[in-house]
Amino acid sequence: MRARQREREAERRAEVDANYVDRFAQRVRELFPRCPAGTERAIAQHACLKYSGRVGRSAAAKALDADAVHLAVAAHVRHVETSYDKPLAAGRERHEAREQVQDRVRQVLDEWGNEP
Repeated sequence: MRARQREREAERRAEVDANYVDRFAQRVRELFPRCPAGTERAIAQHACLKYSGRVGRSAAAKALDADAVHLAVAAHVRHVETSYDKPLAAGRERHEAREQVQDRVRQVLDEWGNEP
C-alpha cells in the first residue's frame, strides 16, 4: 500500500515538474519570440533541472518573472551561441570570459526579440 502511494506521489511530482518546464518554455517564447524553434524547450529543461541550483529553480523563475527567464536565456546563449566555455576551460576567470562574449550575447538576445 505505501509503495503504491509513494509511486503515485512520484508520478504527481514528475507531472507538476513537467508542467512547470512547459510554462517556463512558453514564457521564454513570449519574451524571445524569434528564438529558434525548440530552443525555448531546451532552455527550460536545462534551467529548471531539479536540484541544480540554476535560475529556473528560484522563486522568481517559478513565478515566471521576466528577469529570471531572461537570465536563463542569456546563460543558454552564452554557453551555446558563443565561445564562452573556451576561456573558462583555459583557466580564465568567469567575469573575464563573460566580458569577452557580452556583445555577442546582447546581439543574439536582440535577434531573438528580447522583449522587456
